[in-house]
Amino acid sequence: MRYEQYDLKQDAERVLNYIDGMTDRAYDYLPFWLVSPHKKPAEAEHCRVDDAELVGSWYEAVDSLRDILGEETGEIPALADGFRRRVLSSWGEHGLRFHEKYPWTHTMHSSFHEMGYILPALNRMIRRDPQDAEAEKRASELVRGMRSLVIERKVRTFWSGDTLVDGPQYEFPNDVYLQEGGFDLSRFTGRGDQPIRNGVVLHALVDRYVLAGDEVALDLAKGLAKNLLTTAHYFNYKFEYFGHVHSTAWIAAGLLYLGRVTETESYIKAGKSIYDYTRSLSTDFGWVPEYAQWKPMEQEHCETCCIKDMILCCEELIACGYDSYWDDLNRYARNQLSENQIKYTGYVVCDNTLPDGEGKTYRDLDKRLIGGYTGGSEPNSISLERFRSIAGCCVGTGPIALGIIWKNVVTEQDGVLTVNVHTAKETDTYRLAHRMPDEGEITLELKKPTSRAGFRLYPWMGEDVTLLCNGEKATAVCENGVLYAEGLAAGDVLTLVFPIETVEKKETVGANEYTVFWRGADVVDLLPRGDHIRLYQRDLRLPKYYPRPEDVRYTGRADKGPTQLGAVAAKK
Repeated sequence: MRYEQYDLKQDAERVLNYIDGMTDRAYDYLPFWLVSPHKKPAEAEHCRVDDAELVGSWYEAVDSLRDILGEETGEIPALADGFRRRVLSSWGEHGLRFHEKYPWTHTMHSSFHEMGYILPALNRMIRRDPQDAEAEKRASELVRGMRSLVIERKVRTFWSGDTLVDGPQYEFPNDVYLQEGGFDLSRFTGRGDQPIRNGVVLHALVDRYVLAGDEVALDLAKGLAKNLLTTAHYFNYKFEYFGHVHSTAWIAAGLLYLGRVTETESYIKAGKSIYDYTRSLSTDFGWVPEYAQWKPMEQEHCETCCIKDMILCCEELIACGYDSYWDDLNRYARNQLSENQIKYTGYVVCDNTLPDGEGKTYRDLDKRLIGGYTGGSEPNSISLERFRSIAGCCVGTGPIALGIIWKNVVTEQDGVLTVNVHTAKETDTYRLAHRMPDEGEITLELKKPTSRAGFRLYPWMGEDVTLLCNGEKATAVCENGVLYAEGLAAGDVLTLVFPIETVEKKETVGANEYTVFWRGADVVDLLPRGDHIRLYQRDLRLPKYYPRPEDVRYTGRADKGPTQLGAVAAKK
């Protein structure tokens, strides 16, 4: 083999290593958000957000990982229980969740942006266990509490007279709610445009309605969407915007979901247009800027949270009938999402003589940081010295993205199997394997009879595509961009074969031009190469520019260290 293969399950194993190692049992499963791998020695410390958005997103992350790796893998049961316990604690008035008081916290408050992480966690608890009365109670009270706190805009009063507002239109008076004092307009986060920051709860509100038939959730979603798309004046007529990409792309996914559920084309059009504009600022391999038009593009970095949002948008667009977005989902997953994961920590300086305590940890961070996700990559590198070179928020959203991709690797509808994403996966129905990017070959072995199974076709496969069944050319049917074989028995093996070669393309990010080497949907090299951690070093024939394990597998508690399989590349 000449090139590294995309293996989603290995990425999941690595991030489980990180989550396990960076969860503080001394503080009852409190995550560490703030990590400083470049310090000598490296350290991690607690901050307020650990007990705010992180307990929600890390619960979602572990819930996604147990779908990929199995219910009982390693510490998954204990982590899921620990994060669930944290999410279900520290609730206050109006059904809002507040963080607990710690030595490192200051103003005690609830943030509406953070409720965008808490409500999805509650939704997942209920979806996994419909009899979870505590999660149902908190979700219901949170939705009703937020609805009670919005300003309802009913009449536009202008020099020309009064005009009634058509339909519900809601916005929160502020982006924070103080535990003692409620809304204080002299206190705010200052992190960006408030309607957008507060609006990230949109997707979860729609999901709450789908899950529980909660009409209050649907009403709140419609009212927030109305404000976002009208008087907030955040988008121009082409749905271009200026601001925080993570929040905005997440809202785009919520608009698509809302449009699909309510069969309202205007929401779908808005969500699609926002995605397409964000896509125009991104690369074909999934590097997405953290901000839009806040600073020169060459100074922008890619937050893994943004990649998750774009993948979620792709899933929603596909559900709305736009099959062309399968290509984006596939490319984003196997390229920048995977590259944004920390697979090498040889630069981390550890001092295990320093005692952990008072909200800080030092021990074995070189082992515990394997599998984290960066909050700020350039297209060709991850800088070690940048704040958020590893980010707790991205460690939550990265596995959520893995979960989205995993459930869409092979989709089944009415007994028909369709291969969409090319990575190793095995269930009780099929076994999927591939030889990309070395060769254009994807194999689906059936364990049960099926009326029809096949492979989604992509532009990079070209026109010379052959479908084999048990090694012989199959009678194939092409329908909606998928090549199917029919009347298949248990034990039948379908193979899609197509030519694959290295294609060189140019991509520009701001003033910086990159040469990207593609083989199918995989980027195998990228020039110029960056510092410190160089990305897209996937050609195994070339010497590595840093030592790294070829694979890291989770083996239990992270303080035992990950098991390294295979040779470690020689130092320069």
